[in-house]
Amino acid sequence: MMTTSALPAPPEWLKDAVIYEIYPQSFLDTNGDGIGDLDGVIEKLDYLKWLGINTIWFNPCFDSPFRDAGYDVADYLRIAPRYGTNETMETLVQEARRRGIRVLLDLVAGHTSIEHQWFRDSCADQSNHRYVWAPADGDTAATVSGDAYVPSPGPRTGWYLKNFFAEQPALNFGYARLDPSEPWRQLPTDEWPRRNREALKEIIGFWLDRGVAGFRVDMAFSLVKDDPGLVENSALWREISRWMHENYPDAVLLPESDEHRTLAAGQSGGFDGDFALVIQQEHSALFNNGSVGKLPWQEDDDPCYFDAHVSLADGSAALKRFLGYWQDRWDACGEDRLIVLPSSDHDFSRVVTGERGIEQSFAAFTFLLTWGSVPSIYFGDEIGMRNLPDAPEKEGSRWNPKFDRSGCRTPMQWDGGLPNAGFSSARPEYLYLPQDPSKDRPTVAAQLNDPDSLLNHVRALLALREDHPELGAGTAARVLNSSYPFVFQRGESYVVAINPRAETMTARVECPAGDPELLRGSNATIGDEQASSSIASGSGDDAAVTGPTESSHLIEVGPFGYGIFRFNR
Repeated sequence: MMTTSALPAPPEWLKDAVIYEIYPQSFLDTNGDGIGDLDGVIEKLDYLKWLGINTIWFNPCFDSPFRDAGYDVADYLRIAPRYGTNETMETLVQEARRRGIRVLLDLVAGHTSIEHQWFRDSCADQSNHRYVWAPADGDTAATVSGDAYVPSPGPRTGWYLKNFFAEQPALNFGYARLDPSEPWRQLPTDEWPRRNREALKEIIGFWLDRGVAGFRVDMAFSLVKDDPGLVENSALWREISRWMHENYPDAVLLPESDEHRTLAAGQSGGFDGDFALVIQQEHSALFNNGSVGKLPWQEDDDPCYFDAHVSLADGSAALKRFLGYWQDRWDACGEDRLIVLPSSDHDFSRVVTGERGIEQSFAAFTFLLTWGSVPSIYFGDEIGMRNLPDAPEKEGSRWNPKFDRSGCRTPMQWDGGLPNAGFSSARPEYLYLPQDPSKDRPTVAAQLNDPDSLLNHVRALLALREDHPELGAGTAARVLNSSYPFVFQRGESYVVAINPRAETMTARVECPAGDPELLRGSNATIGDEQASSSIASGSGDDAAVTGPTESSHLIEVGPFGYGIFRFNR
């Protein structure tokens, strides 16, 4: 486990954070242009407070040509006019704070848009190395013959390195090691990499001075190139983290990370927590049912745990894959490391997608809000918005033919009695993306006063989490059964059981001493204590015997059921 005694501890509020991710162009449009805006978020702050949200995470809302939905920044210090102004953002931050809600921005640190003034200046000056440039000569042409480098738009000659799309040139933070075959490489300590590092501090300070609470950093570990072990990337972020916490001790930095190689890099880089990304193996083992296509690292259609009709063996194997990845996190960073586990996000599919319906979301949210992670709810997941198949490509949403991100970015559904479900007064053809056309599409208005709705279930879970801190973040869960039902213990007295399957499942597990009290549940019961000499932890052939114990309980969870129990002594 990484030793980080010299690094500042995360601000205390992060442990209790409930994050709500807002894709701003799809949340609420107040000026009738078909695109969501910051005034729309201000209008719905009371809704977020009512739900139990205390932290908003915005996808990029800086000025941009929107080749990649804002992940191509043209000016870090200016809000995109389609969303509002800097003053609008400051008002939003102030109004959110009045309601006990913090605001996190998305910092695209590794590249800009080709329309950023920095890039224009670099294109005009052969000595400007703000970006990674390969010079125009015969030897270089052979080296950059792949698709990673893009010819200069001029007047500068040569090629620039892209990070994703051609319109996203990579900023020069240096290379961890030099290479004679690429003589243009610079070290992280060279002039231009240092300038870019200072520019990041200026951007961070600019928005923290205006009241934001911190940043989620896009592609955080891609800044320094050719960096085995991410040593130089970690050093870069450690420097920025120390500077930020010295000047803004209540602010947070969270990295976009989740590849196995980054498990300890977030901690060693001074980040305040980590993200379990939707597009990586960990989250996929839980929720990726293949309805949206294959992720770049996937070779086969691996089953996921939250699938009503997956075989017991395949579903159990998927859960154990997730638990294995999570254990790797604990081993690398300690069981108290804060990890953000989202319901879904803007980069893949929603919880309700393909054959997985809203009925499974009850068990899914029971897990997500009691597992011990920092939850992040993607806008609309709290009402069970569907991933919309065949949504059109919009602002780079189709990464490749097999990976479409449009369906999770469709506009929020507020009220079925209003045009465009209350998202916008624009004509439907002018909406940012089409909405779910189904007559039974879920809306906030339809669920608001229904005590049995998913919306009120999520709200009740968040209230329960606040009333019972043992269900929150910062301590590890103890797995009692790693199949169906999934059963785990939190703290000394709490047991959670979930069953996303379409049939009743049972498990006999070792539980805390005392009488079980159902705090919240549906189709879940715990039977009387039974004396036993040993209890099997887990399920199947690889179940481990924990040894002598005094008693066990039979837990039964019906179709799509869930239960949160407290054992009272």
